[in-house]
Amino acid sequence: MVKLSKRLQMIADRVPVGSKVADIGSDHALLPTYLAQKGQIVYAVAGEVNPGPYEAAKRQVMETGLSKIIQVRSGDGLAVIEAGEVNVITIAGMGGSLMASILEAGKSKLAGVQHLILQPNVGEEQVRRWLLENGWKLTSEVILEEDGKIYEILTAEAASEAEKLELEVLYQTWQIPGGVCVNKDRLLLMGPYLLKEAADIWFVKWESELKKLAMIQSQLKLSNTEASVAKAEQVSQEIRDIKEVLACLQKVKP
Repeated sequence: MVKLSKRLQMIADRVPVGSKVADIGSDHALLPTYLAQKGQIVYAVAGEVNPGPYEAAKRQVMETGLSKIIQVRSGDGLAVIEAGEVNVITIAGMGGSLMASILEAGKSKLAGVQHLILQPNVGEEQVRRWLLENGWKLTSEVILEEDGKIYEILTAEAASEAEKLELEVLYQTWQIPGGVCVNKDRLLLMGPYLLKEAADIWFVKWESELKKLAMIQSQLKLSNTEASVAKAEQVSQEIRDIKEVLACLQKVKP
């Protein structure tokens, strides 16, 4: 059986038994291969737009004798599947902006899909926003560190018509014990489940983000143009807001 990285293993663990899966940007098709070898899925499409990884995925499937279960297809995003062909989609290892654009462009292919398991490398906010605006219920978030990098895995389910009316509830302004209010934009940025859980690795991520923002701030202060001054103040406010949330959560951590 193929061995997965910690990140891919956590994605695999979230795929329901008996699923039909499309793994978009499948690279070497490691995830669908593992799921098929384990008997966790009945069918998979491994989609890859780049020629090198596409060929590697085809070799992987052929060498493991799984060509009756896994189809490797060349194409961009959800163009590799037909509507109703799968009920789970996994997308991992790309930016949140690209991920959201793939989902937006492939909306017509999401009919019958019940679960989205998404691991953006950056720009998680854009993925959460797309899910919220397009009738998908964010059901869980997990954060992990591997090889010095921090990843978030977002799992969402297709919302019923009744549930769509309640999607905003997850992002309602929440008051942290201690007084700080966290609004919708902050929850979209920092993660509604992750913020409330406030795991140690989540604090590490946001301390790192603060350092990046401080570097941007120092660069902006080198310019006296009106746009740079305004942007520097905007970044300063963002730094203050994040620090306030982190400080408040640190106080209430058990």
